[in-house]
Amino acid sequence: MTAKKLLLLTTGGTIASETSSTGLKPQEKGASLIKQLGPVPYKIDVEDILELDSSNIQPEEWQLMAKKVFCYRTKYDGIVISHGTDTMAYTSSILSFMLQNIDIPVVLTGSQVPINEVLTDAIDNLRLAFAAAANCPPAIYLAFNRKIMLGSRAVKVRTTNFDAFESVKVPPIANVTSDGIVYTGWKPVSPTKPCRLQDQLETHVALVKLFPGFDPQLLYAMVDNGCRGIVIEAYGLGGMNFIRRNLVAVIGDLIHRGIPVIATSQCLYERSDLTRYEVGRLALLEGAISSHDMTAESAITKLMWGLGQGLDVDGITKLFNENLVGEVTLTPGDAVKL
Repeated sequence: MTAKKLLLLTTGGTIASETSSTGLKPQEKGASLIKQLGPVPYKIDVEDILELDSSNIQPEEWQLMAKKVFCYRTKYDGIVISHGTDTMAYTSSILSFMLQNIDIPVVLTGSQVPINEVLTDAIDNLRLAFAAAANCPPAIYLAFNRKIMLGSRAVKVRTTNFDAFESVKVPPIANVTSDGIVYTGWKPVSPTKPCRLQDQLETHVALVKLFPGFDPQLLYAMVDNGCRGIVIEAYGLGGMNFIRRNLVAVIGDLIHRGIPVIATSQCLYERSDLTRYEVGRLALLEGAISSHDMTAESAITKLMWGLGQGLDVDGITKLFNENLVGEVTLTPGDAVKL
């Protein structure tokens, strides 16, 4: 059997870090990562495209990664991207939108401990990522600690534990056991259209976590300073205050001004549902857009991407009632307006 041809794109992160006078700093090259990996049954090429802590990974770097994947995807059976953990879930989400109908598996991974340290998790994570890139159906994935997750569903939930990421709204695509890669029964739908690079983004957006006493007038300040869209992490199923500090009314006014406002939940698990309580229904009547069971990472990147495609409020509303890359679970009643 011919060995799968895979590509490693390195971007820095803890996995490639070494101790410096200013703390851990990405310095290891991709060739060194592969050397420490040991024998693997794949033909692996390497390209070092960035050398950054993922806290410094921003939309410009997302666009670079998307362009690299798009250009190289016809030459390889799969692509692995090594990445810092802090913003990896944002990157895996936005790449899912920018590279819809991707026709090979693209797998992001990293580590909690640098690869050159004795107790590193980097080698296991890299091996898992290459195995996923060689065997999984085409999609954007995040592979970490023996779990393969859909990129648009992954969230970083721990800062130091090796089990740093979870697929919090749906099960992982697969787990690794002594039997190998064991699929959980849910797989991405195979692409039926050609892959297209759609990397235009609107970066003037905001993600706001609601708290008791939040002054909704601050949203006007954001918009007056160029903010084009807002995701609000509301309470529970999507509740927002309308007594004394009337956030609901401000949301309605902003939507009438052409600023889409997305409502998601602060709760990590399960969905938002603006139809359940008065505090959510009133926001829905004002035009607030439900994110359903999307992660906050997917919601903000989907908003950036949708605005980047030139969509207005109505277009963004329709976009958030569509499942593009497995990022949301919709039922027939989800798109019904009150």
